[in-house]
Amino acid sequence: MKLSHYVLALSLTLAATGFSTRVHAQQLKIAVVDMQRAMNETEDGRKAKANLKKLFEERQKQLDKQQNDLKAMKETLEKQHDVLSREVFAKKAEEYQKAFSELQTTYMEFQKELGSKEGDLTKDIIERMQRIMRHVGQTEGYALVLERNEAGVIFVPSNYDLTDLLIQRYNAGEGRSETSSDPKPKTK
Repeated sequence: MKLSHYVLALSLTLAATGFSTRVHAQQLKIAVVDMQRAMNETEDGRKAKANLKKLFEERQKQLDKQQNDLKAMKETLEKQHDVLSREVFAKKAEEYQKAFSELQTTYMEFQKELGSKEGDLTKDIIERMQRIMRHVGQTEGYALVLERNEAGVIFVPSNYDLTDLLIQRYNAGEGRSETSSDPKPKTK
């Protein structure tokens, strides 16, 4: 090899080493947060969950009643199959099918209502949690904070998990508004 090739190889090696050192010095600070766990462990989250549970139980009672009525209708129809005329049986079978369709419609409406109610009850809580995590990310130099469940994180050491910090700060009242961590401007 010629001397110029050695000089070029040495220069490239030194440049790569210098580059590697700079990249290493600028390591990215990354963390995760489990928003679902935080939702379950904050007072507001518990209240929202209790309200949803109450609504679910009310709707479930209505569905159970409709389902029991439908079951009784079916049993009666099966018992009277041989006794009823073909026309009367067909009419009662049609009534049963209508009641069955109404039950399915009611179930779908309740599912939609519960989903909507969950969104209404948790929207402000989630937005507040996100404000807190943005503030933590910015002030503590995180390049990236991932939602543990949404990002498909399988394992992360506990020192990279900010969930407990989020719960503590949320319960302490942080993040109530966009400017909650900034001092209010003084007016004269």
